[in-house]
Amino acid sequence: MAMAFAPLAIRSGLLLDLGEIRVWGWLEEPLALPPGATAFGMVTLGQTELHDAETGPFRLGAGMFFVLPEGGAARGGGGLVIALSGYRGLRQIGGPLEAGGRLRYIDGCSDTLLVCPPRLGDPCLNHLHIPPHTDQTPHTHPSVRIGVILRGIGECRTPDGVYPLQPGMGWYIPTGCLHSFFTRDEALDVIAWHPDSDFGPRDDDHPMINRTQIPPR
Repeated sequence: MAMAFAPLAIRSGLLLDLGEIRVWGWLEEPLALPPGATAFGMVTLGQTELHDAETGPFRLGAGMFFVLPEGGAARGGGGLVIALSGYRGLRQIGGPLEAGGRLRYIDGCSDTLLVCPPRLGDPCLNHLHIPPHTDQTPHTHPSVRIGVILRGIGECRTPDGVYPLQPGMGWYIPTGCLHSFFTRDEALDVIAWHPDSDFGPRDDDHPMINRTQIPPR
């Protein structure tokens, strides 16, 4: 298991094995998504046709993303898949990315929650937009971060070294790894997957129950 920031060159096959979390890539060759796991996928190149046992096929272009809860296959194009075993997510397809994020983030960056956690604590998928001329404050996260660079160029700076970032590459940041993103004249757009969250609905706190009013008898 990598203990520092790790660039992931996207190719066909298994890229990273973290036990319950496995990261796969595909380039033109079909990728069979593992059963018993939810696949969070990001298309980085060309056109991909998505298949699973219940729906589809769906055609996705670069910059689009998907969630498949039980197996399936990605054919054509290229991209990265994060498979989380023992978890059943909600089937979703979305994208392409907007020009920037909708929520404020540190140091003038912005973020959009592309895939919300269906329940408090569940995984989520984010679009992080880093404007030009950003020198981000070094920081850590309480769980791993995995994703791809979709647009732009920049750097990830860590105590172990400086890593160039360019479109079409994957990356992995382990728990507690001090890091920051740096850009010069070009913005950087990153898709980042989190295995958990401190945000999301609960049985006693969600829009349906909160906005249901029962008149007194």
